[in-house]
Amino acid sequence: MATIKFGLIGCGGRGRGAVACALKNKATKDVKFVAVADAFEGSVEATVNQFTKQFPDQVDLPKERQFVGLDCCEQLLKTDCDVVLLCEPPGFRPRHFKAAVDAGKHIFIEKPVAVDAPGVRMVMEANAKAKANKQIVLNGHELRLEPKHREPIQMIHDGIIGDIQYIRVFFSTGRIWTRPRREGQTEMQHQMTNWYHFVWLSGDHIVEQHVHDIDVMNWFMKDRHPVEANGMGGRAVRVGPDFGEIFDHHSVEYVFENGVRGFSNCRQIPGCWGSYSQHAYGTKGYINMNGQGKVTLYVNGQEPRVWEQGENHQLEQDTLFDAILNGKELCNADIAAQSAMTAILGRMATYSGKVVKWEDAINSQLDTFPKNLAWDADPGPKPDEHGIYPCAKPGVTVAW
Repeated sequence: MATIKFGLIGCGGRGRGAVACALKNKATKDVKFVAVADAFEGSVEATVNQFTKQFPDQVDLPKERQFVGLDCCEQLLKTDCDVVLLCEPPGFRPRHFKAAVDAGKHIFIEKPVAVDAPGVRMVMEANAKAKANKQIVLNGHELRLEPKHREPIQMIHDGIIGDIQYIRVFFSTGRIWTRPRREGQTEMQHQMTNWYHFVWLSGDHIVEQHVHDIDVMNWFMKDRHPVEANGMGGRAVRVGPDFGEIFDHHSVEYVFENGVRGFSNCRQIPGCWGSYSQHAYGTKGYINMNGQGKVTLYVNGQEPRVWEQGENHQLEQDTLFDAILNGKELCNADIAAQSAMTAILGRMATYSGKVVKWEDAINSQLDTFPKNLAWDADPGPKPDEHGIYPCAKPGVTVAW
């Protein structure tokens, strides 16, 4: 096969990490980084400089293949790259994914693949088209590729801990980054710069970050999604002009069709207990899984079995390029869409304070994406006279 050419959309830390892994993939060294796109010029320039220095023989990024602005995805997809890495803020991913599928590209799509139900449905429809066209699509749930997760979860599916009774999943960490408002910025520019803090861009941290654990929860259940959720959450410490509208903690009880409960907890508050982990409890044993650490399986009457941490994000690009090079079937944005929808279901429950049914959630018409995408357009959320963005009010907010 000829040199595999790829482009990057979204030059943040995850995007640059994906590029580094792509250039180091174990399937082929005949790969070249040929196009780059981001909303902001400085991000594109920094990415070009970094990889031109680090991988001079595998980078070919002339000015005409450096795309800047809110239409940068459209421009990049006109190039002859074979593969696109979609690592932009999550709110853009459904539209970018659909456009990349329509352009006939192979695709790596980071998680979460969507931040609202219309976006989830768009991804599902586009993934079905990609599958029919034999395009390669890999989602960014790297735990699905790690032996320390794959092997014990297969054993759980085979019955080693008996029938699952309940599940616990956590993503509790400290404060996340903020970027102060700069003089002369439009509201759209400010929110794009601080994308994590706005629902239309990140989905809130239950969707953007905790979706890793929620994906494993569904995986424990053989990729069956919950049928309803209830929960609570709010903004305890993250209030002020430097922050947007998202909560700083969520706690959700998911209910599956067979009655199994999944208990989901995420928090972004400094000075508190932290955990990035997933746990399943069965009639014959249980498992403790750390997202960035070891996994321990306990079976009644047996010595514990332990899996150590190995590679994670590198496995994504190894798998992607191996599938492309060897013509393997791989098209799994639909699994990521279901996990994203499960996280969105939880957000609907915490924002509204109501019990939310899966069918109501997945059929929601609440589209958070701005009606007009331009630097001087109205992105939706607005600060009050003190510079504080309002957040959802449980018992009042209609979240679907």
